[in-house]
Amino acid sequence: MTVDLYQEVALTRDLPEHGLRAGDIATLVDLVSHPSGGEEGCVLEVFNAVGESLTVIAVPISAVEALRPDEILTVRSFPKAV
Repeated sequence: MTVDLYQEVALTRDLPEHGLRAGDIATLVDLVSHPSGGEEGCVLEVFNAVGESLTVIAVPISAVEALRPDEILTVRSFPKAV
């Protein structure tokens, strides 16, 4: 899978420790190498529906996928305290 910096991506798995679910949208802000040669990672910034930043997290690259034209966006409430 190819993803570019500042591209919107979808999570491929739930991240309950961050209050995030598979399908949530984030912006990829950095790509990072694994310090011991493992899976590459990425830094994501998550925004609410009106564009305010909620959190910045690091996840393995396998936890995200590029958005596809056959997908539709939805909204849900985000927990205030994660």
